[in-house]
Amino acid sequence: MVGKICCVGHITLDKIVTPKLQVHMPGGTAFYYARAMSQLNDFSQFCLVTALAESEMKVVDDIRSHGIEVKVLPSAHSVYFENSYGEDMNHRSQRVLAKAAPFTKEALKDVKADFFHLGSLLADDFPTDLIRYLSTKGKVSVDAQGYLREVKGENVYATDWTDKLNALRHIDILKVNEHEMTTLTGCSDPEKAALQLAEWGVDEVVITLGSEGSVVYAENRLFRVPAYPPHELVDATGCGDTYMAGYLYYRSQGKSYYESGCFAAAMSTVKLESAGPFSGCEKDIEEMIRNC
Repeated sequence: MVGKICCVGHITLDKIVTPKLQVHMPGGTAFYYARAMSQLNDFSQFCLVTALAESEMKVVDDIRSHGIEVKVLPSAHSVYFENSYGEDMNHRSQRVLAKAAPFTKEALKDVKADFFHLGSLLADDFPTDLIRYLSTKGKVSVDAQGYLREVKGENVYATDWTDKLNALRHIDILKVNEHEMTTLTGCSDPEKAALQLAEWGVDEVVITLGSEGSVVYAENRLFRVPAYPPHELVDATGCGDTYMAGYLYYRSQGKSYYESGCFAAAMSTVKLESAGPFSGCEKDIEEMIRNC
């Protein structure tokens, strides 16, 4: 398996519980990232590595139907999240009802890519020795969210990344949101947090700040990327994964940090305007940037 960009991560089975409904749907970085990439003009150099149970293979079949090459690692179970919301949809409780097998060096030996994007969902998905190994094969991009989740029983709690100082030395691109940057660094100011993460070894720090836009810190410079307000906010699920799909897509084409951030931010806004994974196209993203 060869590609410019390889996303590695679990496709999940998500149970969403609200006061009004209960639904099941696919989720996880791997799902939202792959579906976003399938909508872009040059996705032929993208591939996906995932691990899930046979019962969820229909999701893989759907991704493949969009032209994406997928390597599936066998697992007795798929990751199964239960997300429960009260009347206030900004707050949720989360349980892990099942876990899939973690990723290993052996499983990725035959995969070649310029960029490996690791979509962590739980702290043990990608051990540090796997990050170190992949850094010898290409640039390593990591979404930090899973490393900041501790599972006790079935419940999920926020925690710090215990092995971050060893892992970050081998990570080229790190994506965090405003809450994750504070947990990792103790800094609530994006510039200070970015400087700290860079000091720990990250070459490109990407911090998403919701309606406040995003920042990219690289080569001792801070690039402030604007937010592109949606005409209508429909569904925020998977926006961070969509952002990183757009960012690495542009970076893999040699675009600048700022250009890549703007493309990623506009792509996330297009995704916000409809339910489910990103379903727009590059023309929609370009128009969003031009019109704001």
